[in-house]
Amino acid sequence: QVQLMESGGGLVQPGGSLRLSCIASGSIFSINAMGWYRQAPGKQRELVATVASGGGTNYVDSVKGRFTIARDNAKNTVSLQMNSLKPEDTAVYYCNAGGTTYYIRSHSYTGDFWGQGTQVTVSS
Repeated sequence: QVQLMESGGGLVQPGGSLRLSCIASGSIFSINAMGWYRQAPGKQRELVATVASGGGTNYVDSVKGRFTIARDNAKNTVSLQMNSLKPEDTAVYYCNAGGTTYYIRSHSYTGDFWGQGTQVTVSS
């Protein structure tokens, strides 16, 4: 099927920066939207940012002006540049590939896939 692997999480001080990366692998034909979601302890998973195959982006208000999402359609990768990080950005960040068309033995399927998550901790 399709696998998503994230990298780039870690511990950073407030005001610092981190860059998350995600690569989708498998017999992928196309991916509609790629994005990042996050889940803090005791809270529901929330959308952070998405980018469509055509390049259109969407951000949650709390990260606008600080985070930048980008994708490479040819490589099936998506990244999230996070600047001016705040303690409230602390969460597990998940990569998502929505509307992914893929092949298994010449049959095409469409589905949504998630990475396993990477921890981002913003603390002094």
